[in-house]
Amino acid sequence: MAITETAEPPESATAPLRQRLGGFLRAYREFLSPSDVGLPHTPRRRTKGLRREEVAALSGVSVAWYTWIEQGRVDTSRQVLDSVARALRLDEAAHRHALALAGFAPASEGWDTSYDPNLRAVLDGWPDSPALLLGPALDVLAWNSAYATLWPDPADVPEDRRNLLLLLVGDARHQRALPGWEPVAIDLYRHLRTRADRRPKDEDFRRLTERLRSARPELDAWWACRSIGDFASRTVDVVPADGTPPRAYGMTLLLAPQPQDAAILVMTPTRTEPTDQPSPDAPGSGAPRP
Repeated sequence: MAITETAEPPESATAPLRQRLGGFLRAYREFLSPSDVGLPHTPRRRTKGLRREEVAALSGVSVAWYTWIEQGRVDTSRQVLDSVARALRLDEAAHRHALALAGFAPASEGWDTSYDPNLRAVLDGWPDSPALLLGPALDVLAWNSAYATLWPDPADVPEDRRNLLLLLVGDARHQRALPGWEPVAIDLYRHLRTRADRRPKDEDFRRLTERLRSARPELDAWWACRSIGDFASRTVDVVPADGTPPRAYGMTLLLAPQPQDAAILVMTPTRTEPTDQPSPDAPGSGAPRP
């Protein structure tokens, strides 16, 4: 079957989105090795990852067209993008993200920081399960009393610093409360990138990334990484703020209807042995895979 390279530009396939799509695909291309896709590896190979012509051949498109996609110069058909996704071995989340960047999924501009007051009642309905309502940029919008008892109380944090990711990577009290904070932070950042890449004109994500770089410049590989994905539920060991022994909680991120891309982070007490395992895509080195 012939693959149609040209396409009517999707409404949301703006130049900034095309650039992000190109960078996203390039990161995955450079991460793959020839053996990953059944190609022989030559000893004098200089290219990091796959060559563009190899991806083009595997996708069934011309080298020039695939090059233009990576360079953000063209809109392309969904058929081509599906084929490229298969060639690059994109998982479901990465495939959806690539389609969104190409304009084949709805995307709105800007974060809505308001939230449905009924969501506060949802949080308060969990007296034994610490919970946070998080905005699209992971700002802490609301919390329940169980959270303030277990963790450092967000009320004691200046409002402009009430961001879960910023607190996890830059606040000693939060790191003491969650000794295994790194895999959680990695997954939260991947979750955030999944949403933020679809809003290239939004400044909140850029400002947050700048603050993260300022707080932990040695983790710049995290902030520069193009890895995306949904947050993986896990069991974590939390050290209560009152100094009592650590407790095990199941940590889950639930998507909330308002504001768009907001979420509820809920921690359910568990009697299982406490562990803190990273998501399957998070490497042991501490840096997320591209």
